[in-house]
Amino acid sequence: MLASRLYSPTLREIPADAVVVSHQYMLKAGMMRKISNGLYAFLPLAWRSIRKIEDIIREEMAKIGCQEIMMPIVQPAELWQETGRWAVFGPEMFKLKDRHDHEYCLGPTHEELITALTRMDTSSYKQLPVSLFQIQNKYRDEKRPRFGLMRSREFIMKDAYTFDADEEGLDKQYKLMYDAYTRIFTRCGLHFRPVIADTGAIGGSGSHEFEVIADAGEADIVYCTSCDFAANVEAVQPKAVSQHIHNDKEKELVSTPGQHTIEMVCEYLHAPVSQSIKAVVYKLDDKVVLAMVRGDHEVNEVRLQNIYHAVNVGMASDEDLKACGLIAGYISPIGLKTSDKFDIVVDASVMEMEDACCGGNQKDMHYIHVNPKRDFPNVRVDTIRLIDTHDVCPVCGGHIEMKKGIEVGQVFKLGTKYSEALGCNFLDQNGKSHPMVMGCYGIGVTRTVAASIEQNHDEDGIIWPINIAPYEAVIVPFNTKDEEVMKAAKELYEALNTSRDEIVLDDRKGRAGPKFKDADLIGYPVRVTIGKKLKENGTVEIKIRRTGEVIEVPFAEAAEKVNSVLNNLRAENL
Repeated sequence: MLASRLYSPTLREIPADAVVVSHQYMLKAGMMRKISNGLYAFLPLAWRSIRKIEDIIREEMAKIGCQEIMMPIVQPAELWQETGRWAVFGPEMFKLKDRHDHEYCLGPTHEELITALTRMDTSSYKQLPVSLFQIQNKYRDEKRPRFGLMRSREFIMKDAYTFDADEEGLDKQYKLMYDAYTRIFTRCGLHFRPVIADTGAIGGSGSHEFEVIADAGEADIVYCTSCDFAANVEAVQPKAVSQHIHNDKEKELVSTPGQHTIEMVCEYLHAPVSQSIKAVVYKLDDKVVLAMVRGDHEVNEVRLQNIYHAVNVGMASDEDLKACGLIAGYISPIGLKTSDKFDIVVDASVMEMEDACCGGNQKDMHYIHVNPKRDFPNVRVDTIRLIDTHDVCPVCGGHIEMKKGIEVGQVFKLGTKYSEALGCNFLDQNGKSHPMVMGCYGIGVTRTVAASIEQNHDEDGIIWPINIAPYEAVIVPFNTKDEEVMKAAKELYEALNTSRDEIVLDDRKGRAGPKFKDADLIGYPVRVTIGKKLKENGTVEIKIRRTGEVIEVPFAEAAEKVNSVLNNLRAENL
């Protein structure tokens, strides 16, 4: 590719809404353009990287016998209503009607459709297992699209689905996919961790996320330094912790004028935050839920949602608090009664406390010397807090650490949730009907592009892993007006740019400095500079983007050396 013909319009100024590196560099390097909020057009450089990731996915799916199909993006509402998920996705789902007033959606995912498709032609155990995938655009009406490709309204996803006769078959398919995902992300040159995950709106009995470790990640990942345990914090139920503080005193109601936050109350009472009990009030569907955790802990909202099997989760409104007789800043379970519309759940660690302070359910009043086992009767007790760095590994008790991650893939054991709802059954050897046992497996293709940049960049631009770089190398002639230099540049370009089409010749007029900056910004893994040294001693410079190493070689050996460098990068997956 000649740079003069490459459609890659760079920007001098980065738009104000581009706050993460991947968003900034993809716009600045002319890889994509914003069409509307959360909607992007991909230009040639980005599209080449996307296609390379797709090719890797297709190769690894073929290895495990997963066959590619293509399903409609527009899906009928009836299928989603049969599984009960028409309401679950709520406002995130793009819904539409045709001219006959029939309801449809733009597919945010395809569990319903693949199940309906499979039940059409699969009816016997002899036809199982079935393993199918597609690579397709998905649509979710994000409330706040942000971070470029990491949370957009339209994105490219690879989604796969398996159908088996039993759980043993599902376990085998799950392991095949898990291992294939590990190979895919390794081939993409990413530093990642598979972690235990919550199944969320997809449902099912088990799940793992594949998280790319990066500071811009939205997920909090916890892992043990002593064993293999790793999980999204939302999927962990930490062990209850005791403060080892004994208290025989009765609870006492004391005045705390104007002290309506945990920090204010603890400072006023000269008590550590860890000896306070925090009240957080949620609206889960039509039920108000008072969640109580230790003052230095945070509520695990995903866990809370799962406990109550809630579809919609949000903070309770002032009207909700008033209806339940709750006074913001002064809430506790003491003296409250639960009902069909109001419930109380207390974290297990709170129940280990013996000398705590909490709200007095009166304005400007708090209780001290509270013993929850004694003073919180008739409450639901569960583990509803998030794990933190003060905890130990829930598996081996070892030291844990936390990092930020970008979710690029997730695998689910669905079981029979969708097959039962949609009547996707098979007949066994005895002619008895059973629902098929399902798994589903997704990769965010466009998010993988963004995650790679978040993990591989410096102040000058992108540092692509070679397997997903738009082009592998760029040749930069120092002076395009110099006939000898240009002749050598074209000769090397022709020698390198064979059938693979992985080399760019920067034949644009102008100074070499801006071309070097563009090369670093775009992130070509290798840059070859042909300039003054060609005339002085017949050599050219080969620079490796990731390491900054510069290799000087005779021009006659340049093509062979460039190929050798590229082969080494591929072999080392850099």
